[in-house]
Amino acid sequence: MSLRSSIAPKLVATISAAALLTMAPGWSGSSWASARLANTAHTTHHSSVSGTWKGSYSGSFSGTFKLTWKQTKSNLSGTIMISAFSNVPTSIHGTLQGTSIHFGTVGSQSITYSGSVSGSSMSGTWKLEANGHVGGTGSWKASKTS
Repeated sequence: MSLRSSIAPKLVATISAAALLTMAPGWSGSSWASARLANTAHTTHHSSVSGTWKGSYSGSFSGTFKLTWKQTKSNLSGTIMISAFSNVPTSIHGTLQGTSIHFGTVGSQSITYSGSVSGSSMSGTWKLEANGHVGGTGSWKASKTS
């Protein structure tokens, strides 16, 4: 085997790797660490859901609702007014972890909501339980109005 035939594959592999590192965004030089930190910060940041949201729900039942949230870190508190319940304000509590939101009401009937938030919109699924029995399920969506 000649020296040329043994070096050629190694040289091609080295040049290919160098070209990949040079062309890949944020992978070369000192920018790699800052690009990685920027991506990490972006994935752990979530926007505030504080304010008023209006939405609709469908499934076993359908109608509209209005949420008013106050957010403290990942904890949510506020009121919900549901058209099927004469729009009477009812206390509601929940959590926001990244883009994942969970909230619910507790009373003679429990309604729980799970979903995700993206900017000024959120959507997901709901479940109504009464006396340990599921009374309905469906989907919901809402948009931030203020």
